[in-house]
Amino acid sequence: MLARRPLAPGQVVVTDKGFASAEFEQFIAGMGALLVRPDRTDEHPRFGSLGGMRQWIESVNDTLKGRLSLERHGGRTLDGLFIRVAQRLLALAAGVWFNWQLGDPARSLVAYDH
Repeated sequence: MLARRPLAPGQVVVTDKGFASAEFEQFIAGMGALLVRPDRTDEHPRFGSLGGMRQWIESVNDTLKGRLSLERHGGRTLDGLFIRVAQRLLALAAGVWFNWQLGDPARSLVAYDH
């Protein structure tokens, strides 16, 4: 997947412990990116457990799948899929921005759940 889509220089790739190999790390570094993964117990500490980052990623995935119904997007073509995903992300961004203006929790969309 990464071979087909080159990474931008300075981009950060976050993985789990399953990608702990020198070959993969060199592959990512060769693209000019940084590989970040949880430390194994048998190596020098570098990034820590990354548990908080994983929780944040899972929370975003839950929002995309649950609240924005991205598992049931209804797109029939790749362009249709991109448009429907963009519409939902734009709606979420608008809700978050509006909540900031009101001083409400940023990702709470309860007021818009009709």
